[in-house]
Amino acid sequence: MISVYTDGSCLGNPGNGGWAFIVVGKKNISFRTGFEKNTTNNRMELLAAIKALEYLEQFENITINTDSNYVKQGITTWIFNWKKNNWKTSSKQAVKNRELWERLDELNQKKNINWSWVKAHNIDEFNNQVDVLARKAADTLTESSFN
Repeated sequence: MISVYTDGSCLGNPGNGGWAFIVVGKKNISFRTGFEKNTTNNRMELLAAIKALEYLEQFENITINTDSNYVKQGITTWIFNWKKNNWKTSSKQAVKNRELWERLDELNQKKNINWSWVKAHNIDEFNNQVDVLARKAADTLTESSFN
């Protein structure tokens, strides 16, 4: 099973955001980052997981480590009722970021994924590294907008 760490960051909410993932393989470690203007932290958290799964399309067994309860609970628990209730929350509101949830659900159904929550800003080395990468991605966008 391949292990992935994902994170999203936003400078302001909404604001400039960044996403990142780290793939921890048996022989090597790799990462990818990206960014968006005028976005939210939750969108960046979702995009990090989506981009990781798209990147790992050839792998079937994956552990996604996220410090976002929004992502973990959303994809493992809440999404079933959202779909059953025509993408409405328990309070009858439209599910935010529906297009991202639909894409994540599509990718999730094609693989054997273990969704694991890790405590943010704690002792997990890779979670701390992916946090830095996501913040740097958001910072890069902010810095480039002044040049």
